Amino acid sequence: MLEKAFVGGRKYLTWMACLLVFMGFGFAAWLLQFTEGLGVTGMSRDISWGVYIANFTFLVGVAAAAVMVVIPYYIHDYKAFGRITILAEFLGVAAVAMCLLFILVDLGNPVRAMNVMLHPTPNSILFWDMIVLNGYLFLNIFIGWNVLSAEQKGSPPPRWVKPFIYLSIPWAISIHTVTAFLYAGLPGRHFWLTAILAARFLSSAFAAGPAMLILFCLIVRKTTKFDPGREQIRTLSGIVAYAMILNVFFFLLEVFTAFYSQIPGHMHTIQYLFGGLHGHTGLVPWMWTATFFAVVALVLLIVPAARRADDVLAVACVCVFIACYIDKGVGLVIGGFIPNPFEHVTEYVATVPEVLITLGVWATGFFIMSALYKVAITVKEEQEQQKA
Repeated sequence: MLEKAFVGGRKYLTWMACLLVFMGFGFAAWLLQFTEGLGVTGMSRDISWGVYIANFTFLVGVAAAAVMVVIPYYIHDYKAFGRITILAEFLGVAAVAMCLLFILVDLGNPVRAMNVMLHPTPNSILFWDMIVLNGYLFLNIFIGWNVLSAEQKGSPPPRWVKPFIYLSIPWAISIHTVTAFLYAGLPGRHFWLTAILAARFLSSAFAAGPAMLILFCLIVRKTTKFDPGREQIRTLSGIVAYAMILNVFFFLLEVFTAFYSQIPGHMHTIQYLFGGLHGHTGLVPWMWTATFFAVVALVLLIVPAARRADDVLAVACVCVFIACYIDKGVGLVIGGFIPNPFEHVTEYVATVPEVLITLGVWATGFFIMSALYKVAITVKEEQEQQKA
């Protein structure tokens, strides 16, 4: 089936060529970083995680969101999701691939990643994060490809695939939970030291991930002969609405706890993010932008009549994506380092090489997803033609 990814119309081939160009620029920037070291980035002693880990954190949530389609379809026998389950699985493959690439570029020298396997340390959360990420990538590829192969033959998936499908459900939740533990397990960072951080991660994941899936379904409907279905998109929009409400609610809980208790360590990061601290306001515009898009998304999603219109729903999903990306990446990761344990503020600004590498990784992810979607949609179009 893989040969179907290399055949397509002019628009498809042009799109893939453009992604290859961005991948080339990103690779060239990474070669510079590999040669000169991480000094070419905006990271420092005080802020050791920058845009790479911010994107990694956000994309782990996107990858985990495939479970919001898998659970209704396989556990609750919601047949309608059968049309888009493979799209969700392949979105998870692309998202996890980008997560792993962001980790590799953040290490500076990718060979260092071998240390996790050569010198395993089970008491390290990072060790378990490596296990769950690679395991989830394998599960999505294995399940998605076997289910699609069975669909191409016009037969149900083999029974021996079902245990792997059921295993992927808790595994999807684990990848985001373990990633949250990477932050919540650091007692020196008050902004991350909260028991509901994993819950915040999952709520944002179940908002941003399905929102991206809805956008891709709408694009697929307009650019191909395969229709993912209105009922499927409408159900997903309800999931996004409830998850976004929880995401905002959980953040407000953090704000209440910090300011009602008047504990300086918990207050300072939020003050820096939304009003500035000691004259430093680098992330204030970002966070108020995220707040604006979150409010717009909630208004559009809560009103049922609004989210039933495809154009309005697309705008709402874009707003959810932007709000969660800024809050989960820029705000949570970078903001968590400010101020440092000595109450000093060191601001972070991504450099040109970092931006180019980031764009290159995103282009790689979209390249993988576009190729997989091309295979899946071609198979589904062939099946529908045979039924007709």
